[in-house]
Amino acid sequence: MQFKDYYDTLGVEATAGEAEIKTAYRRLARKFHPDVSKEKGAEERFKAINEAYEVLRDKEKRAEYDRLKAQGYRPGEDFRPPPGFGQGGPGNGGFHYQQDFGQGGGFSDFFESLFGGGRGPGRAQPQPAGDVRAKLAIPLELAYTGGKQRINVDGRTLEVNVPAGIAPGQVIRLAGQGHRGPGRSSDLLLEVDYRPHAEFEVDGRNILYTLPLAPWQAALGATVSVLTLGGAVELRVPPDSDTGRKLRLRGRGLPGKPAAGDQIVEIEVRAPRAETDAQKALYRQMAEAFEFDPGRA
Repeated sequence: MQFKDYYDTLGVEATAGEAEIKTAYRRLARKFHPDVSKEKGAEERFKAINEAYEVLRDKEKRAEYDRLKAQGYRPGEDFRPPPGFGQGGPGNGGFHYQQDFGQGGGFSDFFESLFGGGRGPGRAQPQPAGDVRAKLAIPLELAYTGGKQRINVDGRTLEVNVPAGIAPGQVIRLAGQGHRGPGRSSDLLLEVDYRPHAEFEVDGRNILYTLPLAPWQAALGATVSVLTLGGAVELRVPPDSDTGRKLRLRGRGLPGKPAAGDQIVEIEVRAPRAETDAQKALYRQMAEAFEFDPGRA
């Protein structure tokens, strides 16, 4: 098993903040998403990007990883977790987690040795007088529709009923499925979290989405197809739109009471590269026609 440099995978420095890490993840996830990417090895790269983000977005996981990396491990080196690594460390507050159930598979042996599969930090600690707690990471699509998700616990396959609109931090209780001992069985309490998504961010019950537009679409207006958790919908972009403008798709967020959230679509104008002489000539014509200084816009 080889040591992985998660910062290098996302192309950020070890000092990067949450916003920089999130931006790097979204950019790379869009580039290498298997459904749209034509890059060689896109699927494996996409899995590696998701794995790196899963660690670096989580303060506790990132702190554990940073402590390990500080011991001098280098990418590609043979690696075995030090004895007792990550167990009983600071910040757990007595709330012990087994693996993040429902990650969807695809994580490397390196990740599993540290954070999952019962082989590294975060292994569930049965509490003699209480229940067993674990995290359940679900895709946003499941939080939107609700449905069933299967997890494996100590060799048992359990089916979890996930209600539509469930929020991070809410707990699903599986009666009698926790620690099993003489005379009684405790419950398994699954604290819900959302898996990172390549296209969406979550703000309460609202879904945030960045819509890339060509300059002419933004300037002249257009009707474009926009991805939502419930499928693609048509959105009218008004003329004279600019980067940062926000449009609202009402009711297209996560379900909830008294009403579902909205999807907030933020426009990002992207200029195509001028690769031919004709394209470069068009840009020169635009420069002469507009006399535009973006610094003073």
